[in-house]
Amino acid sequence: MAKINFGGTIEEVVTREEFPMEKALSVLKDETIAIIGYGVQGPAQALNLRDNGFNVIIGQRKGGKTWDKALQHGWIPGETLFEIEEAAQRGTILQFLLSDAGQIATWPSIKPHLTQGKALYFSHGFGVTFKEQTGIVPPPDVDVILAAPKGSGTSVRRLFLQGKGINSSYAIFQNATGRAKDRVIALGIGVGSGYLFETDFKKEVYSDLTGERGTLMGAIAGIFEAQYEVLRSKGHSPSEAFNETVEELTQSLMPLVAENGMDWMYANCSTTAQRGALDWKKKFKAATLPVFKELYESVASGAEAKRTIDTCSKPDYREKLADELKELRNSELWQAGAAVRALRPEKEKVEASMIN
Repeated sequence: MAKINFGGTIEEVVTREEFPMEKALSVLKDETIAIIGYGVQGPAQALNLRDNGFNVIIGQRKGGKTWDKALQHGWIPGETLFEIEEAAQRGTILQFLLSDAGQIATWPSIKPHLTQGKALYFSHGFGVTFKEQTGIVPPPDVDVILAAPKGSGTSVRRLFLQGKGINSSYAIFQNATGRAKDRVIALGIGVGSGYLFETDFKKEVYSDLTGERGTLMGAIAGIFEAQYEVLRSKGHSPSEAFNETVEELTQSLMPLVAENGMDWMYANCSTTAQRGALDWKKKFKAATLPVFKELYESVASGAEAKRTIDTCSKPDYREKLADELKELRNSELWQAGAAVRALRPEKEKVEASMIN
């Protein structure tokens, strides 16, 4: 393992130098990796593993949209594409990549196929951490492991195709065979991780739920809406309000942060922007810190898990979700965004279409 200094804290991480692809392939040379679920993370991880030379099969319900997606990606019925139960029976490693609600519904069909020596792999610690609510309790004679890419399936695949990698966490919940660590690191390298850092199932799900509701999605969307609303109420045009709220952040400033950090981004902006950002940063931190503390406690108490399970298990959930997303899409903010994206250079549009 490599020892890295993270702002004064020394942390051990696994990179491709210590654990190259050749070693990963050797560790898993006798394994059949069954990807259960082909929705969000499933396609990216399956395709990356296949492209890297691993033995991969897909388990998916026949006749649905995701089955058709698997066919389009070159998976062959009866050879590499099976119904969920058959894939689970054939696989020695079961990558359980259904949604949290899907995992709960499918678990009774999966558990009988988790025979001694197999591995159960997650990319999210939800099901095991909140087992009292999900009912997901793995048998004691299988490895239970986690590799969680820090990004959407789209990003996992896109960065792989660009020859890059996305950082991932890994965890071992159960080491029945004594091989759990080698298995999970090999899988993490195989799905395209840039480097892997260690966590545990509980910390992974606590940080993940906090991040999704916070700066990754919920908080940033709320901040976008608030700033856009203020600018529009003061007479700024939709184009100006959107560009100053979203477009400049996503297309100009965040890439600079990704390249060299926030301080470097500040140093490469105007002195007016620097001074204002440094002053107002403190106000925003003071305003949002209590909200983030409340959010974390809601996650740790299980309240967020309960709300997720209760809501997502309702038969009309997908219809209501579609309505919520439609309302978001049809808001002036994101209609302005669609118009701005349509004006981007043609090369960017082509590259974006290749990701999906």
